[in-house]
Amino acid sequence: MADKVVIRAEDVGKRYGKLHALRDINLEVNRGEIFGLIGPDGAGKTTLFRLVATLLTPDSGSLTVLGHDVVKQFRTLRKQIGYMPGRFSLYHDLTVEENLNFYATVFGTTVKENYALIADVYSQIEPFRKRLAGKLSGGMKQKLALSCALIHRPALLVLDEPTTGVDAVSRVEFWELLRGLREHGITTVVSTPYMDEAMRCDRVALIQSGQLLSIDTPTAIMEGFTGELYSVQGTENYSLIMALRANPHVHTAHPFGSSVHVTFKTEGYHATLLQYLHEKGIENVTIEPISPGIEDRFLELMEREP
Repeated sequence: MADKVVIRAEDVGKRYGKLHALRDINLEVNRGEIFGLIGPDGAGKTTLFRLVATLLTPDSGSLTVLGHDVVKQFRTLRKQIGYMPGRFSLYHDLTVEENLNFYATVFGTTVKENYALIADVYSQIEPFRKRLAGKLSGGMKQKLALSCALIHRPALLVLDEPTTGVDAVSRVEFWELLRGLREHGITTVVSTPYMDEAMRCDRVALIQSGQLLSIDTPTAIMEGFTGELYSVQGTENYSLIMALRANPHVHTAHPFGSSVHVTFKTEGYHATLLQYLHEKGIENVTIEPISPGIEDRFLELMEREP
Protein backbone atom coordinates (compact mmCIF):
# COMPACT_ATOMS: atom_id res chain seq x y z
CA MET A 1 0.00 0.00 0.00
CA ALA A 2 1.17 3.54 -0.77
CA ASP A 3 0.90 4.68 2.84
CA LYS A 4 3.56 2.14 3.80
CA VAL A 5 6.13 3.95 1.68
CA VAL A 6 7.89 6.64 3.71
CA ILE A 7 10.40 7.72 1.05
CA ARG A 8 9.81 7.44 -2.69
CA ALA A 9 12.47 8.68 -5.10
CA GLU A 10 11.85 8.55 -8.85
CA ASP A 11 14.70 9.49 -11.20
CA VAL A 12 16.08 11.98 -8.67
CA GLY A 13 19.13 13.94 -9.76
CA LYS A 14 21.26 16.65 -8.14
CA ARG A 15 24.14 18.65 -9.58
CA TYR A 16 26.72 21.00 -8.15
CA GLY A 17 27.76 22.92 -11.24
CA LYS A 18 29.12 20.31 -13.66
CA LEU A 19 29.35 17.64 -10.95
CA HIS A 20 26.55 15.06 -10.92
CA ALA A 21 26.18 14.35 -7.20
CA LEU A 22 23.17 12.07 -7.81
CA ARG A 23 21.97 10.43 -11.03
CA ASP A 24 18.56 8.83 -11.61
CA ILE A 25 18.01 7.69 -8.01
CA ASN A 26 15.05 5.31 -7.69
CA LEU A 27 14.23 3.79 -4.33
CA GLU A 28 11.50 3.23 -1.77
CA VAL A 29 11.85 3.05 1.99
CA ASN A 30 9.02 1.39 3.88
CA ARG A 31 7.49 2.38 7.18
CA GLY A 32 9.29 0.95 10.21
CA GLU A 33 12.44 -0.03 8.30
CA ILE A 34 16.02 0.58 9.27
CA PHE A 35 17.33 1.39 5.81
CA GLY A 36 21.08 1.72 5.27
CA LEU A 37 22.98 3.70 2.65
CA ILE A 38 26.46 2.33 2.01
CA GLY A 39 29.19 3.93 -0.08
CA PRO A 40 32.58 5.67 0.02
CA ASP A 41 33.15 9.37 0.72
CA GLY A 42 31.83 11.44 -2.17
CA ALA A 43 29.38 8.77 -3.32
CA GLY A 44 26.33 11.01 -2.78
CA LYS A 45 25.06 9.76 0.60
CA THR A 46 24.99 13.15 2.33
CA THR A 47 23.43 14.85 -0.70
CA LEU A 48 20.61 12.30 -0.77
CA PHE A 49 20.02 12.69 2.96
CA ARG A 50 19.90 16.48 2.65
CA LEU A 51 17.31 16.14 -0.09
CA VAL A 52 15.21 13.84 2.12
CA ALA A 53 15.56 16.28 5.03
CA THR A 54 14.42 19.17 2.73
CA LEU A 55 17.73 21.02 3.17
CA LEU A 56 18.36 20.77 -0.59
CA THR A 57 16.02 20.53 -3.55
CA PRO A 58 16.42 18.01 -6.38
CA ASP A 59 17.26 19.29 -9.86
CA SER A 60 15.31 16.51 -11.55
CA GLY A 61 12.91 13.72 -10.73
CA SER A 62 10.36 13.40 -7.96
CA LEU A 63 10.99 12.91 -4.22
CA THR A 64 8.21 12.44 -1.70
CA VAL A 65 8.68 11.85 2.01
CA LEU A 66 5.83 10.78 4.29
CA GLY A 67 3.48 11.46 1.39
CA HIS A 68 4.67 15.06 0.96
CA ASP A 69 6.63 16.63 -1.87
CA VAL A 70 10.02 17.77 -0.53
CA VAL A 71 9.89 21.02 -2.52
CA LYS A 72 6.26 22.10 -2.27
CA GLN A 73 5.58 20.89 1.28
CA PHE A 74 8.95 21.25 2.99
CA ARG A 75 7.56 23.27 5.90
CA THR A 76 5.14 20.49 6.83
CA LEU A 77 7.82 17.85 6.39
CA ARG A 78 10.43 19.45 8.63
CA LYS A 79 8.17 18.99 11.64
CA GLN A 80 8.06 15.24 10.95
CA ILE A 81 11.77 14.58 10.31
CA GLY A 82 14.60 14.19 12.78
CA TYR A 83 17.97 14.88 11.13
CA MET A 84 21.37 14.07 12.62
CA PRO A 85 24.17 15.28 10.31
CA GLY A 86 27.59 13.68 10.09
CA ARG A 87 29.29 16.41 12.08
CA PHE A 88 28.23 17.30 15.63
CA SER A 89 26.04 20.35 15.01
CA LEU A 90 24.65 21.21 18.45
CA TYR A 91 25.65 24.28 20.45
CA HIS A 92 29.00 23.67 22.13
CA ASP A 93 28.54 26.57 24.55
CA LEU A 94 25.18 25.32 25.81
CA THR A 95 24.81 22.54 28.35
CA VAL A 96 23.31 19.16 27.56
CA GLU A 97 20.05 20.23 29.18
CA GLU A 98 19.97 23.60 27.41
CA ASN A 99 20.52 22.02 23.99
CA LEU A 100 17.67 19.58 24.49
CA ASN A 101 15.30 22.27 25.76
CA PHE A 102 16.20 24.52 22.84
CA TYR A 103 15.38 21.88 20.23
CA ALA A 104 12.14 20.99 21.98
CA THR A 105 11.12 24.65 21.93
CA VAL A 106 11.98 25.04 18.23
CA PHE A 107 9.55 22.23 17.42
CA GLY A 108 6.84 23.52 19.73
CA THR A 109 7.08 20.76 22.31
CA THR A 110 8.70 20.11 25.70
CA VAL A 111 11.18 17.59 27.01
CA LYS A 112 8.59 16.40 29.51
CA GLU A 113 6.01 15.73 26.80
CA ASN A 114 8.24 13.35 24.83
CA TYR A 115 10.65 12.17 27.50
CA ALA A 116 9.41 8.58 27.24
CA LEU A 117 10.62 8.45 23.63
CA ILE A 118 14.18 9.53 24.44
CA ALA A 119 14.42 7.98 27.91
CA ASP A 120 16.63 5.05 26.86
CA VAL A 121 19.07 7.43 25.18
CA TYR A 122 18.95 10.49 27.37
CA SER A 123 19.04 8.64 30.69
CA GLN A 124 22.64 7.66 29.88
CA ILE A 125 23.77 11.29 29.65
CA GLU A 126 21.29 12.92 32.04
CA PRO A 127 23.77 12.78 34.94
CA PHE A 128 25.89 15.19 32.86
CA ARG A 129 23.02 17.51 31.93
CA LYS A 130 24.85 20.58 33.33
CA ARG A 131 28.00 19.89 31.28
CA LEU A 132 28.71 21.96 28.17
CA ALA A 133 28.04 19.97 25.00
CA GLY A 134 31.50 20.84 23.70
CA LYS A 135 33.05 19.04 26.68
CA LEU A 136 31.33 15.71 26.06
CA SER A 137 33.03 12.56 24.78
CA GLY A 138 32.25 11.30 21.27
CA GLY A 139 29.74 8.72 22.50
CA MET A 140 27.97 11.23 24.73
CA LYS A 141 27.77 13.80 21.93
CA GLN A 142 26.22 11.13 19.75
CA LYS A 143 23.54 10.36 22.34
CA LEU A 144 22.77 14.04 22.87
CA ALA A 145 22.44 14.62 19.12
CA LEU A 146 20.09 11.66 18.83
CA SER A 147 18.02 12.90 21.75
CA CYS A 148 17.68 16.32 20.10
CA ALA A 149 16.73 14.72 16.77
CA LEU A 150 14.00 12.69 18.50
CA ILE A 151 12.58 15.18 20.98
CA HIS A 152 9.72 16.27 18.67
CA ARG A 153 8.72 12.62 18.00
CA PRO A 154 9.49 12.52 14.25
CA ALA A 155 8.05 9.89 11.95
CA LEU A 156 11.36 9.67 10.07
CA LEU A 157 14.87 9.72 11.49
CA VAL A 158 17.74 10.58 9.11
CA LEU A 159 21.22 9.73 10.42
CA ASP A 160 24.34 10.57 8.39
CA GLU A 161 27.20 8.33 9.62
CA PRO A 162 26.16 8.82 13.26
CA THR A 163 28.80 6.49 14.75
CA THR A 164 31.93 7.63 12.89
CA GLY A 165 34.73 8.16 15.38
CA VAL A 166 32.78 6.61 18.25
CA ASP A 167 34.16 3.71 20.30
CA ALA A 168 32.98 0.16 19.61
CA VAL A 169 30.91 -0.17 22.79
CA SER A 170 29.03 3.07 22.08
CA ARG A 171 28.37 1.91 18.51
CA VAL A 172 26.74 -1.29 19.74
CA GLU A 173 24.64 0.63 22.28
CA PHE A 174 23.58 3.10 19.60
CA TRP A 175 22.24 0.38 17.32
CA GLU A 176 20.36 -1.21 20.19
CA LEU A 177 18.68 2.15 20.70
CA LEU A 178 17.76 2.38 17.00
CA ARG A 179 16.07 -1.02 17.11
CA GLY A 180 14.07 0.13 20.10
CA LEU A 181 12.65 3.05 18.10
CA ARG A 182 10.65 0.60 15.98
CA GLU A 183 8.23 0.26 18.90
CA HIS A 184 7.41 3.94 18.47
CA GLY A 185 6.72 3.57 14.74
CA ILE A 186 9.81 5.50 13.68
CA THR A 187 11.44 4.78 10.32
CA THR A 188 15.21 5.20 10.19
CA VAL A 189 17.51 5.85 7.24
CA VAL A 190 21.19 5.71 8.13
CA SER A 191 24.54 5.77 6.39
CA THR A 192 27.54 3.99 7.85
CA PRO A 193 31.13 3.14 6.87
CA TYR A 194 31.04 0.04 9.10
CA MET A 195 30.00 -3.21 7.48
CA ASP A 196 28.95 -4.80 10.77
CA GLU A 197 26.43 -1.96 11.13
CA ALA A 198 25.21 -2.47 7.57
CA MET A 199 24.33 -6.04 8.55
CA ARG A 200 21.98 -4.65 11.22
CA CYS A 201 19.82 -2.88 8.61
CA ASP A 202 16.66 -4.41 7.17
CA ARG A 203 17.73 -3.37 3.69
CA VAL A 204 20.71 -1.48 2.29
CA ALA A 205 21.41 0.49 -0.86
CA LEU A 206 24.93 0.50 -2.30
CA ILE A 207 25.82 3.85 -3.88
CA GLN A 208 28.85 4.92 -5.90
CA SER A 209 29.47 8.13 -7.90
CA GLY A 210 25.89 9.24 -7.32
CA GLN A 211 24.33 6.06 -8.68
CA LEU A 212 22.65 3.16 -6.89
CA LEU A 213 24.33 -0.18 -7.59
CA SER A 214 22.02 -2.48 -5.62
CA ILE A 215 19.15 -2.40 -3.10
CA ASP A 216 18.30 -5.48 -1.07
CA THR A 217 18.68 -7.15 2.30
CA PRO A 218 22.32 -7.44 3.44
CA THR A 219 22.19 -11.22 3.10
CA ALA A 220 20.74 -11.11 -0.41
CA ILE A 221 23.37 -8.61 -1.53
CA MET A 222 26.18 -10.86 -0.30
CA GLU A 223 24.60 -13.89 -1.93
CA GLY A 224 24.69 -12.01 -5.23
CA PHE A 225 28.47 -12.30 -5.33
CA THR A 226 29.54 -14.30 -8.38
CA GLY A 227 32.47 -16.69 -8.57
CA GLU A 228 34.80 -17.79 -5.79
CA LEU A 229 36.61 -15.60 -3.27
CA TYR A 230 39.88 -16.34 -1.49
CA SER A 231 41.77 -14.76 1.37
CA VAL A 232 45.53 -14.54 0.82
CA GLN A 233 47.82 -13.61 3.71
CA GLY A 234 51.55 -12.96 3.87
CA THR A 235 54.12 -11.05 5.88
CA GLU A 236 54.65 -8.30 3.28
CA ASN A 237 51.22 -7.06 2.26
CA TYR A 238 52.35 -4.44 -0.25
CA SER A 239 54.61 -6.83 -2.17
CA LEU A 240 51.88 -9.47 -2.04
CA ILE A 241 49.24 -7.14 -3.51
CA MET A 242 51.57 -5.94 -6.27
CA ALA A 243 52.50 -9.51 -7.21
CA LEU A 244 48.86 -10.60 -7.25
CA ARG A 245 47.74 -7.68 -9.40
CA ALA A 246 50.56 -8.37 -11.86
CA ASN A 247 49.42 -11.97 -12.31
CA PRO A 248 47.39 -12.42 -15.54
CA HIS A 249 45.28 -15.15 -13.90
CA VAL A 250 44.15 -12.82 -11.06
CA HIS A 251 40.95 -10.87 -11.69
CA THR A 252 40.86 -8.68 -8.54
CA ALA A 253 43.04 -8.23 -5.46
CA HIS A 254 41.78 -5.90 -2.71
CA PRO A 255 43.38 -5.36 0.72
CA PHE A 256 41.16 -6.24 3.70
CA GLY A 257 43.01 -5.62 6.95
CA SER A 258 45.91 -8.06 7.20
CA SER A 259 44.78 -10.11 4.20
CA VAL A 260 44.03 -9.67 0.50
CA HIS A 261 40.70 -10.78 -0.99
CA VAL A 262 41.32 -12.31 -4.40
CA THR A 263 39.24 -13.54 -7.33
CA PHE A 264 40.69 -15.39 -10.33
CA LYS A 265 40.09 -15.30 -14.07
CA THR A 266 41.28 -18.88 -14.38
CA GLU A 267 39.25 -21.52 -12.55
CA GLY A 268 41.35 -23.61 -10.18
CA TYR A 269 44.39 -21.34 -10.47
CA HIS A 270 44.45 -20.78 -6.71
CA ALA A 271 45.98 -24.25 -6.38
CA THR A 272 49.17 -23.07 -8.10
CA LEU A 273 49.25 -19.55 -6.67
CA LEU A 274 51.77 -20.38 -3.94
CA GLN A 275 54.27 -21.56 -6.55
CA TYR A 276 53.88 -18.30 -8.48
CA LEU A 277 54.42 -16.22 -5.34
CA HIS A 278 57.44 -18.35 -4.39
CA GLU A 279 58.98 -17.56 -7.77
CA LYS A 280 58.42 -13.87 -7.01
CA GLY A 281 60.31 -14.25 -3.74
CA ILE A 282 57.21 -14.01 -1.54
CA GLU A 283 57.16 -16.68 1.17
CA ASN A 284 55.05 -17.59 4.21
CA VAL A 285 51.78 -17.16 2.33
CA THR A 286 48.46 -18.82 3.16
CA ILE A 287 45.40 -19.03 0.95
CA GLU A 288 41.88 -20.17 1.83
CA PRO A 289 38.37 -19.85 0.37
CA ILE A 290 36.08 -17.41 2.21
CA SER A 291 32.48 -16.23 2.08
CA PRO A 292 32.06 -12.73 0.59
CA GLY A 293 30.86 -9.80 2.68
CA ILE A 294 28.99 -6.68 1.65
CA GLU A 295 32.25 -4.87 0.85
CA ASP A 296 33.28 -7.68 -1.51
CA ARG A 297 29.96 -7.46 -3.33
CA PHE A 298 30.23 -3.67 -3.45
CA LEU A 299 33.67 -3.88 -5.06
CA GLU A 300 32.43 -6.48 -7.53
CA LEU A 301 29.55 -4.21 -8.59
CA MET A 302 31.96 -1.28 -8.96
CA GLU A 303 34.10 -3.37 -11.31
CA ARG A 304 31.08 -3.70 -13.62
CA GLU A 305 30.41 0.03 -13.76
CA PRO A 306 31.37 1.65 -17.08
